[in-house]
Amino acid sequence: MRGLVVDVDGVIIVPRPGGWARDLKADLGLSYEALATHFFSEHWEDVVTGKAGLHERLGPVLARLAPHLTSQELAAYWFSTDAILDTVLLDDLAKIRRSGVALHLATVQDHERARFLWSDLGLHAQFDAMHYSAQIGFKKSNPRFYAAIEARTGFAAGELVLVDDTLSNVEMARAAGWGGVHWTGAEPIGVLLAALGGAA
Repeated sequence: MRGLVVDVDGVIIVPRPGGWARDLKADLGLSYEALATHFFSEHWEDVVTGKAGLHERLGPVLARLAPHLTSQELAAYWFSTDAILDTVLLDDLAKIRRSGVALHLATVQDHERARFLWSDLGLHAQFDAMHYSAQIGFKKSNPRFYAAIEARTGFAAGELVLVDDTLSNVEMARAAGWGGVHWTGAEPIGVLLAALGGAA
């Protein structure tokens, strides 16, 4: 293993109990159900694969659903609320990186949240690069997502291992010739990689 490629949401970022939008109605006066119906269901696929910008699609939706709220205000709330880092895992990953393994992020994100994660949340200090769906043009369900990371890193498929909390993504990585670890948080990353035959 030359490169360890780690998912963000559900792995590096621990899900907030009840989800990031748990208090959305109380805090910002917006129903998450309405947001899910009119934004996520209709626009998220285009936003997260780079075909449209977050604010370009979210702004007009909010103008109808919650005219008191701008897309920038909602994004700031969303991003900051959904930002609980797994510090134990990050410490373990730092040890792996010091051993000479390149550490990368692979995630399904739009450009705005990707910038927040990388710059504002400081993940740039702990990883060599981030590869995300809006940048690549495909989600993890598409084999071209994995081919793009190989091209960007210069690593062959057999030199890469994906750590992801979604089993279907792990299976896609394995089908692409990568190693794959299904993350549940139940065991330390070093134990999972040792079982895989990787170096921890």
